[in-house]
Amino acid sequence: MKITVIGCGRWGSFITWYLDKIGHDVTLYGRSSSKHMQQFLETRSNDLLTLPESVKLVTDLKNINDSDAIVISINSQGLRNLMNELASYNLKNKIFVLCMKGIEIETGKRLSEIVTENTNESNKVAVWLGPGHVQEFYNGIPNCMVIDSDNSSVKEYLVKEFSGDLIRFYYGKDLIGNEIGAAAKNVIGIAAGMLDGLNLSSLKGALMSRGTREVARLIKAMGGNELSAYGLCHLGDYEATVFSKFSHNRTYGEMYVKGEKYDSLAEGYYTVKALVSLGKKYNVELPICNAVYDVLYNNKDPKESLDSLFSRKLKQEF
Repeated sequence: MKITVIGCGRWGSFITWYLDKIGHDVTLYGRSSSKHMQQFLETRSNDLLTLPESVKLVTDLKNINDSDAIVISINSQGLRNLMNELASYNLKNKIFVLCMKGIEIETGKRLSEIVTENTNESNKVAVWLGPGHVQEFYNGIPNCMVIDSDNSSVKEYLVKEFSGDLIRFYYGKDLIGNEIGAAAKNVIGIAAGMLDGLNLSSLKGALMSRGTREVARLIKAMGGNELSAYGLCHLGDYEATVFSKFSHNRTYGEMYVKGEKYDSLAEGYYTVKALVSLGKKYNVELPICNAVYDVLYNNKDPKESLDSLFSRKLKQEF
């Protein structure tokens, strides 16, 4: 396949490296103003990996129509602007593969919906989700991930083309559940970091159990399969998000409650705002998400928010 990867951050750079490694013709696009792209142009490396000479590096999209697939790994809140930018290229018969996790704050829409609504109907959309860190993949540690799409033939094609020794892909069967679950796990990651910052890491087991349960309720209310919350998109990604030293969201949550600054992107910061709105829209109780939201947006004391979770009305586990 001829593939253009849009986004030169840590995940976009890994995807570029991986797809080249398994034999595809890959071009990495980054804006000329991006410090990440400038580093690649100068050294072909960042602080995580080195891209081989077979990968083409570009700062414009003039040849994007030559690609079979367009893989996107950017800040989820910037996706709509990117699609507006791509409209001038009149793309047709392409496969868009979304490799980021989030929900648009203003509309509550899933990322696949944004692409579908802003591209030619001949184009197909898929998502690539699941656990794993660049540092571990690059060092040869494998993992399992999921690819999902409303188009079954596209899903099967991508699983076949993207599978390799490092990643075992599963076929997703619930685009709603996979997208919501993947986005929500970043919020649980922030909550986990807050527990670490409060020296309450032993509560992570309860956080994972109850967090998965409330996300499952939301997925079901939105028309998805609640079991998706227990799959690779959400629960299966918890080790990489709730415990790992490499997790941006967990680290952000820990540093936030310690009053320390964190400069890297933590998608859960934006996602929690969208999830709280979706919870109200679909009349679903999301106590953990609401607690994280109150801390981040309403300046509520993290310990008070935790206490409020423990003082909620007693209820059955399921």
